[in-house]
Amino acid sequence: MAADCTVVLDIGKTNAKLTLWDRRGQSLARRTRPNEIVQGPGYRALDVAGLDDWIAATLREFASLGQIAAIIPVAHGAAAALISDGALFAPPMDYEDTPEEAEREPYRRSRDPFVATGSPFLPQGLNLGLQIHRLEGLTGPWPDNLRILPWPQYWAWRLSGVAASEVSSLGCHSDLWRPFEGRPSALAEARGWAARLGDLRHAGERLGPITPEWAARTGLPRDCAVICGLHDSNAALLAARGHAEIAAHDATILSTGTWFVALRSPGQALPRATCEGLDEARDCLVNVDVEGRPVLSARFMGGREAEAIAGLDIFGLTKDYDPDALIARLPALIARDIFVLPSFAPGVGPFPAHRGRWRNEPADASDKRAVLGLYLALVADEALDLIGSRERLLVEGRFAEAEVFVRALATLRPEQQVFVSNAHDDVPYGALRLLRPDLAPPSALRRVAPLTLSLDDYRRRWRQDVGSAAA
Repeated sequence: MAADCTVVLDIGKTNAKLTLWDRRGQSLARRTRPNEIVQGPGYRALDVAGLDDWIAATLREFASLGQIAAIIPVAHGAAAALISDGALFAPPMDYEDTPEEAEREPYRRSRDPFVATGSPFLPQGLNLGLQIHRLEGLTGPWPDNLRILPWPQYWAWRLSGVAASEVSSLGCHSDLWRPFEGRPSALAEARGWAARLGDLRHAGERLGPITPEWAARTGLPRDCAVICGLHDSNAALLAARGHAEIAAHDATILSTGTWFVALRSPGQALPRATCEGLDEARDCLVNVDVEGRPVLSARFMGGREAEAIAGLDIFGLTKDYDPDALIARLPALIARDIFVLPSFAPGVGPFPAHRGRWRNEPADASDKRAVLGLYLALVADEALDLIGSRERLLVEGRFAEAEVFVRALATLRPEQQVFVSNAHDDVPYGALRLLRPDLAPPSALRRVAPLTLSLDDYRRRWRQDVGSAAA
């Protein structure tokens, strides 16, 4: 049995993943579970109970495969749980639960300005502050001992009994954090939410050993450490910085899944004036890395759009995927003026007010899949321009395996070196680097070759059509 193993608990929007790693960073086991949405007290909620049972059963299985020394939680942003008296008080709200305008408008007026928080005012519940505003109305009055825990830190608390908060989750378009000042927002202070957050801890800090309850449920050692944890896109950023091609350079990491999140890692601190030039109306924002440093970011819901455009299940993205055959279709599709115009995820991304549609929609499913790759590359190209991305670009996550997309992106951005990394291991590798910063990457980066055809005229015509649709 392997000794000194680490478990990474990675709860994305679409799927939850548990992975087991030995001390050298070699993968020993991986399990996944589709996430569910349940009914909360007046809102759509994340399935805490289902996850809890699955995590316990999977950890019991992992305990038979290796001696587990630590667990690191990672989770998506825009989610927080309320706890009180050692128990869950209210489950996290699903960020796709859409509030009434009567709830949104008073909240909008009370927010800090974008230049202070780097949080744009987003649709649905994508601003965590708006969720907390709604939760207070739906579940209040709150007891004095109620705490607000970001989603990764909820699981750290559930496993260890220690309540904490952490900057990469607080700084994720939440309206709760001022990244240039390293403190809670005026909104969070005024509403009393800042005082209810768990104590601020570093993402890699050991909160405590696993509780006796969890030791009994799982068979894990009683001294198994629970680590504070972090936001999933920031785990991808940490993973990227483990590669020599990225580490100290002005590089951008494009993390892909349900969301495509571009995080520019400039290699040195950016002046605040650079961040103030971001376009709030086009889903640009300031994330915060695990050291509390502002990170220019832009994003769009690429995985969700892929499902709508081509009927793809992103979890099975590469099933029956023949990249050479799809790339061979591109010249004819381009010649026929076949485009996808944004956006099939309204309210977010570089074109939030646009309504997605096809131009000359093909009937063939493979043609749709090929054009989807071009579309995602065109939208990603726009998002990268918005944050001044340059020098180097690393695509990680599920769509790093989509050759049409990554090769089209390399074609559109000839001034950048474009790389891809292992599509499955970047987030857990980044989490593991919290404990072992010198851990070697699980695989080398691969430089992406551009397509052998120019996309300049195709991009020009696409942008022209996008502009006409907005007029």
